[in-house]
Amino acid sequence: MYWLPTLSVLAAVPFTLASPLAPRWDDLQVKHAWNTVPKNWECQGHPPEGTTIDLRIALKPDRENALVDTLYEISDPAHPKYRMHLSKEEVAELVAPHPDTLELVNSWLEHHDVPSSSVSPTHGGNWLTLVGVPVSKANDLLGASYQLYRHAETNDTVLRTIGYSVPAALHRVVQTVAPTTYFGSPQAMRRAMHLQPNATTLQDGDRELREAFANAKPGSAATVPASCATTITPTCVRALYNTAGYVPAATASNKLGIAGYLGEFANHADLTTFMNRFRPDAASATFPVVRVNGGGDDQTNPGVEANLDIQYAEAVSFPTPNTYWSTGGSPPFKTDSNTPTNTNEPYLDWLNFVLAGTSIPQTISTSYGDDEQTVPQDYATSVCNLFAQLGTRGSSVFFSSGDFGVGGGDCKTNDGTNRVQFDPAFPASCPFVTAVGGTIRINPEVAVSFSGGGFSNYFTRPSYQSTQVANYLTSIGTKNQGLFNPNGRGYPDIAAQAQNFQVVVGGSTISVAGTSCSAPTAAGVFSLLNDFLISQGKAPLGFLNPLIYTSTSASAFNDIKSGSNPGCGTQGFSAVTGWDPVTGLGTPDFVKLQAIV
Repeated sequence: MYWLPTLSVLAAVPFTLASPLAPRWDDLQVKHAWNTVPKNWECQGHPPEGTTIDLRIALKPDRENALVDTLYEISDPAHPKYRMHLSKEEVAELVAPHPDTLELVNSWLEHHDVPSSSVSPTHGGNWLTLVGVPVSKANDLLGASYQLYRHAETNDTVLRTIGYSVPAALHRVVQTVAPTTYFGSPQAMRRAMHLQPNATTLQDGDRELREAFANAKPGSAATVPASCATTITPTCVRALYNTAGYVPAATASNKLGIAGYLGEFANHADLTTFMNRFRPDAASATFPVVRVNGGGDDQTNPGVEANLDIQYAEAVSFPTPNTYWSTGGSPPFKTDSNTPTNTNEPYLDWLNFVLAGTSIPQTISTSYGDDEQTVPQDYATSVCNLFAQLGTRGSSVFFSSGDFGVGGGDCKTNDGTNRVQFDPAFPASCPFVTAVGGTIRINPEVAVSFSGGGFSNYFTRPSYQSTQVANYLTSIGTKNQGLFNPNGRGYPDIAAQAQNFQVVVGGSTISVAGTSCSAPTAAGVFSLLNDFLISQGKAPLGFLNPLIYTSTSASAFNDIKSGSNPGCGTQGFSAVTGWDPVTGLGTPDFVKLQAIV
């Protein structure tokens, strides 16, 4: 049985508003609270009088298992419904709350004089958005104490509460409320990449490398140029992952999307320069920028992360159309404004925008993440289920696995016990995304030491990976015992190169490392697989994991058998034959995957 967050089946415990036992709206029970103010955050006091906030309320569906059951049916190669993806309207029916739930929640909001005109449902009523709620009313509604908090290292300021409650009558129907206790910030939502100022850069491109590759025999390891061991270019990844011989044929309908946050802007001129230097046949490549929740498009301020993502996704998938989403909603909170234009919830802003569309790119890559323990579990579960909706609609969603091995910093838990424990990353730990770890070198590739990987403390191990993870745990015996959750979802799922990537920023080539390199590279490879399927009149892959964990798919990945991901004062985990929590199943071989799909 596949994992699903435990939800109450409303029909099993019916209620009616006509019941003589009317709900007590003052009977509040804690939904989530931190023991102390989250690490590195300092309380700055109450916001200015009259400040408002936009709230989102996630409601539990009437059919608790319907979404995930359907996702696994249409993602299982052995199931009759394999790749029979759903429309926006069909997904909305799966996640719709019981009608009584909406009546009960509306009654609660009416009790607190929240005008109906400020409430709008999304995702079939699964989420409610409350616009312009005075902070004082939000405090009453949620038994909260919203205050301004400043991050000690970045000086970013957010409006949050360290705890919130909902009436007892709503506990079984409300999944989460946001923003409340999720203290997301550019520091917490870490960009999984870093610069390599002392590494070799190819300012004039890689013409000799491209010519050598063009004269070699495609499809053999010997065709990977030796220089790829120290500098990675599109020629290298196309050779390593065997995509160079494929010419996309479904560019009218196949799409690839890159999700961007934190004021990171992808630069058009830099993409043109990059392609001229490293893939001249793709010099015409371009991309539209879609702005989400006030996201910008400052072409005078190119972002390293944004440029890395779009340059390698485009270089691998060209001429597949790419889209860059520029999502606003990141701090700082403007304390001189009584009506903030965002709620500082970038994941929710982006997911709500994309899921509201009638069509979604078949492949999506994201290179951002948090320490899982800094994300409230109710919030993480709700966001993870939105990623499940993307999969149900036919999208393959990739996330970088992070750059801190099994954990960065002191790895102490934030539950008040201060235990040292490996610190998994979210959303990579969500079982409904494909997490991408990192490798270095060639012939053979080995795990890069910073490759994020481990086991979730929130999400239990999904059955699609039960055999592989069990085999790994048996092989390591008592190593790292007590430092991780052996029953948790293991990640990453796959890997790709993650160091010495040549990226053009402001017209100059720089060297970049991180699993932010891995995610768009892998997404580009699988976007080509989607192109192949669509060109044959077939449905795209959608949620990948049940397919790639099958025994048939094992041979389609280059198994990474050496390297480790130290962290938390330990050597972390080691890469071994088969799946491991450093490089997953390995790096993709396009031609072998093409034969399987």
